[in-house]
This record gives sequence, structure tokens and C-alpha cells, in this order.
Amino acid sequence: MRAKPEPLAPLPKPPVAGAFAVELAPPDLSLWRAGNTGVPGFTSFASGLPGPHVMLLSLVHGNEFAGAIVLDQLLRARFRPLRGRLTFGFANMAAFDQFDAAHPTASRYIELDLNRVWSEKMLTGPERALELERAREIRPIIESADLLLDLHSMLWPSEPLILCGPTTSGLALGAAVGTPALVVADHGHKNGARLIDHLAFTGQSAGRTAVLVEGGPHWSPITVDCLRASVAALLRLTSLAAPDDPRLPPEDPQPRPAPRIAQVTTAITVVTHDFHFTEPYRGGTVIPWRDTLIARDGNREIRTEYDDCLLVMPSARPTRGHTAVRLARLRK
Repeated sequence: MRAKPEPLAPLPKPPVAGAFAVELAPPDLSLWRAGNTGVPGFTSFASGLPGPHVMLLSLVHGNEFAGAIVLDQLLRARFRPLRGRLTFGFANMAAFDQFDAAHPTASRYIELDLNRVWSEKMLTGPERALELERAREIRPIIESADLLLDLHSMLWPSEPLILCGPTTSGLALGAAVGTPALVVADHGHKNGARLIDHLAFTGQSAGRTAVLVEGGPHWSPITVDCLRASVAALLRLTSLAAPDDPRLPPEDPQPRPAPRIAQVTTAITVVTHDFHFTEPYRGGTVIPWRDTLIARDGNREIRTEYDDCLLVMPSARPTRGHTAVRLARLRK
């Protein structure tokens, strides 16, 4: 007989906000730092019954802790999988430990962006950096997962979405999870490979699938709610959780609408120090007309390439060498 679950812990009270609206406090992760897998920050539970190994990953960026709040709540509620294996991961604890609400963007990473180091060249090369060493440390357990949900949030205003990478299996998983309802297929960034781009998930013989959820503003309770719903959808989809498990948000009794699918055609990388959008665009905006001017990069004009062009996560302050926005075509 299963023990009665503890109720979900309340959201932490927020600290004083800095330049950005910080409505959440970092969760207390002291109970999970050691983990139980031999990899610090990773805690895993096996059901003893056949099923997939599902991994829920948070804190790939140290200041994006809405996902960590969700995982902390499930761990405190003693959630265990009904079948297969479930692993909870807190990736960049070192950067998380440096979070300061007065400077909330400063702790995204310490030396390297942990979500730009997942190429074989980086992982096996001679370079040394704190995040790169952490990627090498967690790589074996990452590669043991059959399905991985990477929980993120966003600095600039945008509709929540699932990034499924370039694979058909990623697209299928994103559409099946369906929360958020916008699923975007893309090929990543020029300045480094994301975790979902790692060969374990994209290689011809990968046999594993990973998707990334961008749940909303970094430090907002609505983002916690969105990421909690994504986690619940995956756990129910894989039958690791019962449909009526009280530790998960209840399912909407109304039929869920079919997800919107978009394919990124172009990632706009900044090449000068004088990039600016023509308007303060929000992610998820659809520009109705082809050849609409949306930005300038020095003397270069950035225009939409087709009608009904979806703007994916435009950055209000893009820097040279980084992605300013992705242009995507919605599937009819």
C-alpha cells in the first residue's frame, strides 16, 4: 500500500525585485544536492516494472529555477513512478547558488552556457570550464534517459512553447505532451549545441528523445504552473503517474486542442553591434505579410521570408554572435 503523499509545498515568498520583476524565491534544494545516483544533483527512482527511463531536468541555466521549484515539490511529495524509472536532475547548481534577486540575470552561468556545450567536439576536447566539466560529469546519466524534459524559462515576453529540435521523434514527443500548445522544430544556435541537440538524442542510432520547454517569464508563478503542467502531461503520457494522482495538477476535462506546429526556417544571428528591432516584438507574434521589415543589423535589413511568419523568442537586447530571433513557418 502506497504511503499517503504529502501536499505540495507552497511557492516560496519572493525576494525584493531588482531591475526585472522577480516574483519567486529560489527553492531550498539542500535535500537533493547529493542525489542518490553517484552524480550530485541527480535523484532517481525505479519502479521495478518495465517502462521508460524519464528524466526531468532543471537548472541548465542557474537563474531559471521555476522548473527546480516543480521538481522540488514532487520530490518533497515523495512522488515515485508507477513503472519504469524517473530521474530528477538539477544541472547547474554552482550558478544557481549565485542567484541574487538584485541582479537576476547574472547567474545564468559562471563560465560557459551549459546549454551550448553539447557537441562531441566540446565534450571530448581539451577545453576546461566549470560548466563543461559539469556537462562531462552528468553526460552518462543524461545518456541513460529514454525521454528527457528540459525545463526552461524566458527573459523576454513570449508565448510559452516546446522546442523539439530537428528530429521527428522530438516533434512527436512535443506534440504528444502538448503543453504548452506551441511546438517549434529547429536546428539550434550557431554559437553552440544545446542538450536537446546532443547526439544521444539526434544521432541516427540515438533511440532517445529530448525536448525543451520554455514555460514563460523567468521569475513568475505562471511559469511554475506551465512547467508543472508539462511535467504532469509527460508523466501521464508515459504512465509513470496515474491520471488522478493528487500530486499533479488535475487534467482539464475539456478535449485538448491540437498543438500548433512550427518549423524554424532561419535563425537570425547578430553580426554587428548595432542590431535593433523595428518594434518591441513579443515571442509568438505572427507577421501576416512576406517581406515585412522587422529589424536592422547595421546596414542589413531583416525581413520576413513568407506570409504568416512566426517570431520565435525575439531578444530585446541581442548581442553580436547570438541569436536575435528565429523565423518559423506554421504548419497548415
